Amino acid sequence: VQLQASGGGLVQAGGSLSLSCAASGLVFNRHSVAWFRQGPGKEREFVAALSWHGGRSDYRDSVKGRFTISRDNAKNTATLQMNSLQPEDTAVYYCAADYSSKVSRRSYEWKLWGQGTLVTVSS
Repeated sequence: VQLQASGGGLVQAGGSLSLSCAASGLVFNRHSVAWFRQGPGKEREFVAALSWHGGRSDYRDSVKGRFTISRDNAKNTATLQMNSLQPEDTAVYYCAADYSSKVSRRSYEWKLWGQGTLVTVSS
């Protein structure tokens, strides 16, 4: 079982990035997915989550209207489209998955984790 996050990089404030999470070795269409992030000197925090069927989503307030989480069950991938990026969005972003329909903000409720991908937003 593996989650592979990619798509991070350096972008100027106001720019956009699209993060991808590729899943393998699991029944992806029965797993909810989420993105968390950990900024420099900060604790890991919830960013966004999407249920396995795509019917429920949740976002932290600071990214609502700027970030969009989506999934393609046929390709076993989840995407986090990030627009209007700000320096405070700088962090290592992690994708997570769990065999459930839950959409949770609690990191301990997500059983599967990928490695992080670094997003740096310059001012």
